[in-house]
Amino acid sequence: MADAALQLTSPETGDKGLYREPPGNIEAEQALLGAILVNNDAFYRVSDFLKPEHFLEPLHRQIFAVAGEQIRLGKTSNPVTIKTFLPAGEKVGEMTVAQYLARLAAEAVTIINAEDYGRAIYDLAIRRALIGIGEDMVNIAYDAPVEMAPGDQIEDAERRLFELAETGRYDGGFEPFNEAVRGAIDMANAAFQRDGHLSGIATGLHSLDARMGGLQPSDLVILAGRPGMGKTSLATNIAFNIAHAFRGEQQADGSIKAVDGGVVGFYSLEMSSEQLATRIISEQTEISSSKIRRGDINEADFEKLVGCANMMQRLPLYIDQTGGISIAQLAARARRLKRQRGLDVLIIDYVQLMTGSAAKANQGRVQEITEITTGLKALAKELNVPIIALSQLSRQVESRDDKRPQLSDLRESGSIEQDADVVLFVFREEYYVKNQEPRRSAEEIAGDIKTEEYLAWEEKMRKVEGTADVIVAKQRHGPTGTVQLGFQGEYTRFSDLADPGHLPERFE
Repeated sequence: MADAALQLTSPETGDKGLYREPPGNIEAEQALLGAILVNNDAFYRVSDFLKPEHFLEPLHRQIFAVAGEQIRLGKTSNPVTIKTFLPAGEKVGEMTVAQYLARLAAEAVTIINAEDYGRAIYDLAIRRALIGIGEDMVNIAYDAPVEMAPGDQIEDAERRLFELAETGRYDGGFEPFNEAVRGAIDMANAAFQRDGHLSGIATGLHSLDARMGGLQPSDLVILAGRPGMGKTSLATNIAFNIAHAFRGEQQADGSIKAVDGGVVGFYSLEMSSEQLATRIISEQTEISSSKIRRGDINEADFEKLVGCANMMQRLPLYIDQTGGISIAQLAARARRLKRQRGLDVLIIDYVQLMTGSAAKANQGRVQEITEITTGLKALAKELNVPIIALSQLSRQVESRDDKRPQLSDLRESGSIEQDADVVLFVFREEYYVKNQEPRRSAEEIAGDIKTEEYLAWEEKMRKVEGTADVIVAKQRHGPTGTVQLGFQGEYTRFSDLADPGHLPERFE
């Protein structure tokens, strides 16, 4: 076995110790492996956080990996069963690998100490990774190319530090397929255990959840529509529902994991945080936002507002109202929020108000939007949270007889459609029908006289009033189609429509 930390000698002076040793503890690694080989239950005390790459000594990595594989398969792992899977010809000092395994088992510590040794090994591995990041930062800063701005290096260092803090790994690369399979089974189990049997985070709108299976981690969801359709309203409804349903559970490492609902980050590039809060309060209290702004409320309404405000103060909903934020700034702030408060869903209102890098901006708006959507998808994967990004639709919708949006209506870049895992369109036919109201003369209005044309319009209006369609135009892991919701324009609130089969019998 190679010495874990060689003392290097300077050729000029012959002095030792000019080069610092990477932090490591071979004795802790030996003690833990010995405990696992004597009592396989010790492996399960460390398997949730310790991986083979956290060991400093290469042979120890092999031993831990092979032992773990055997234990997971339900087999006994000890010096006899494990030695055939390790390089027989390798020497550890004067000992063979088989002799070294026997020595590890003979000098094993009690299983009670296994987790403490595992934590020590993990912490030292993180320190070595930090040293690697620090060395790269220094070397890049010294030898940075002319075109590389210091801000780019800061963002890269922040990203690597965030990944290291979240997962203990910052190198990326390939992972064994069995890890991916295990993750898929864990997701299916979580869906089975969760209320509503959703694999993702529930939006609180049951008909939409049934179509999408909830909001899936690492998905980029584009929520698009023409002005006046209710994009922001639907986004605030979903944000409130998720934050209100939040129920956390403390993990072994002290972090809080969402069991239901989640922590929501909301980037409001168009409205101020006060305007957004007013909208949400209006949705929940059923007091129109125009009345709240004018102060046109009575004492009962005011008590409702105070009660709603007290409840909302406890919600894990965080708003950033910076206008024209860049994708790099947004990513840095989202990482910070996840580290400090947690983060389960990110909402951006809306994509066209964001800015890309100066280089892409000079190449045109299409390239800039491409950079933004690609960055958002990468951020969703990095943070492992769903990102809902609102987007405007082009005006060509208005020139068609059929106003229902299509994927080709997404504005400024095909990359929005390409990078999105899910594309949702909000469409309210009521908005267009209302604008088609036939003109009536003063006499007709005074005498409540209605022409055939007006009666036909009223009938059409009655059919679409208070409803909205959410069109699932693209979904990578599910069906497309249309979900019909209720919409109360006065309170900008979306809700599930009652199932006709569950309504009481009606008599005309």
